[in-house]
Amino acid sequence: MTHGEEYWDSVAQDWQRRRPQALWRRHCDALHASLVQRWLPNRSLRSVLKTDLFDEAVGEGVWPLLASRAEEAVGIDISPVILEAARRKYPSMRAVRADVRRLPFPDGSFDVVFSNSTLDHFESRQDILVAMRELSRTLRLGGQLLLTMDNPANPAVWVRNLLPGRWQRRLGLVPYSVGATCGRRWLERGLRQAGLEVLEATAIMHCPRVLAVAAAEWMERRCSPQGKERFLRLLGAFERLGGFWTRYATGYFVALKAAKPEA
Repeated sequence: MTHGEEYWDSVAQDWQRRRPQALWRRHCDALHASLVQRWLPNRSLRSVLKTDLFDEAVGEGVWPLLASRAEEAVGIDISPVILEAARRKYPSMRAVRADVRRLPFPDGSFDVVFSNSTLDHFESRQDILVAMRELSRTLRLGGQLLLTMDNPANPAVWVRNLLPGRWQRRLGLVPYSVGATCGRRWLERGLRQAGLEVLEATAIMHCPRVLAVAAAEWMERRCSPQGKERFLRLLGAFERLGGFWTRYATGYFVALKAAKPEA
């Protein structure tokens, strides 16, 4: 069964208490910010939606960047704890409690929807398709969806998926439950079924994730601010692998840009 608000409340409360992976979260935020800058260069938008606020609750997230590109920026999350933490950090944020499969917004509400690693927490692919249709419904004609999800073509994700959830967390492969993973071609078909046209596809996060997370935790405890910045630059350098034909073997996330046709 898909985890609901109580589960994500407990995850957020534990994260707030322990404050783990601060340096790693900075790297994740930088990757997603780079994707926004690449796929939404200097755009002036009326409205934008971000589909969960965990990144903003435990780190900086990409909210400031999205909000700077739109007259109105809206964030949703199923967890009241995450919503409250995000609002405290960004008091001007319009944060709404909602399930991405049942969005409380009229048709055609947004110019852009940014959904980073949200839909891969559903255990059922049918839930992912339902969510895609909802995201498509809330886009204006000509609007765009930027989507990232776990990439099952990455060997680390493939091995992770073979293990029971308790072993995934015990081995430090994931800090919380993950669900169904879908390859790029399946996602492209799903987006088309939802009435969207796929414009671009790529993969991001090319560093060896398990090793990088462990190294980031050690660096967080032991290194100077200058050392941490050098480490972040090193992690960022791995993104050059995204320019090679092997990018779907090295990238931890699939990233897709899709648009709602105007006619």
